[in-house]
Amino acid sequence: MSKVPLTVNGAEKLRAELQRLKTVERPSVIAAIAEARSHGDLSENAEYDAAKERQGFIEGRIKEVEGKLGNAQIIDPKLLDADGRVVFGSTVELEDMDAGNKVVYQIVGDDEADLKAGKISLNSPVARALIGKYAGDLAVVQTPGGVREYEVLDVSYV
Repeated sequence: MSKVPLTVNGAEKLRAELQRLKTVERPSVIAAIAEARSHGDLSENAEYDAAKERQGFIEGRIKEVEGKLGNAQIIDPKLLDADGRVVFGSTVELEDMDAGNKVVYQIVGDDEADLKAGKISLNSPVARALIGKYAGDLAVVQTPGGVREYEVLDVSYV
């Protein structure tokens, strides 16, 4: 499995999720399975089936998160020295050349992406077009709605 780029905040969120899954969710579903078993015949017990399905989901998610953390390449944007270039973890202020509005995005890993919070995936078309650019550069992005141009106004590492 290849390295998974994560910011420090993204890694902390995954660790917190893993902790919650192991200490809260897993014991809860084990208790639900025990409760459902006490009701008798398991072949017609919907509570048991639902609890087992939930257990499978939780165990799968635990494995997935452990795998991502095990293969994580944690990058602290504050420690980057990219000489003003857009790289993973950087925060970029852009101006949409067509609409004239300004937006600010941080380029993060797939698991951290949240457009409402201003975090875009490294694999998104916008982020791919921005990587390697400097303040003052134009980035041309092919989007489902057509070609868009953004001017890079500022690049910071926070």
